[in-house]
Amino acid sequence: MSEKQNIEYKQSWHDDHLKWICGFANAQGGKICIGKDDEGNFVGIKGVKKLLETIPLKIQNHLGIICDLNALIDNDQECIEIIVHPYLVPISLRGRYYYRSGSVKTELKGIE
Repeated sequence: MSEKQNIEYKQSWHDDHLKWICGFANAQGGKICIGKDDEGNFVGIKGVKKLLETIPLKIQNHLGIICDLNALIDNDQECIEIIVHPYLVPISLRGRYYYRSGSVKTELKGIE
């Protein structure tokens, strides 16, 4: 399954992915799978246990929201699924607002 409005795949975790989480929270919600390629195939990641502890804290500290995280396993490959719920109030990351439309993350500027 390829990326779409409510699904984003990333092969590894970077704090820059908080922008995608912010975008999902400001749109219809969605899932980010860390450890999958752009087609949704498992590539796996290392340090899943530690990431399951640090990612929720980063989300809460930088965005002020709570997301659900799950560890998924397929053929001994692990990935993390981050489930982002939609929020009724605007969510910002360091004073910037992002929105998910189609399979694109957009920074909102001006009156947007």
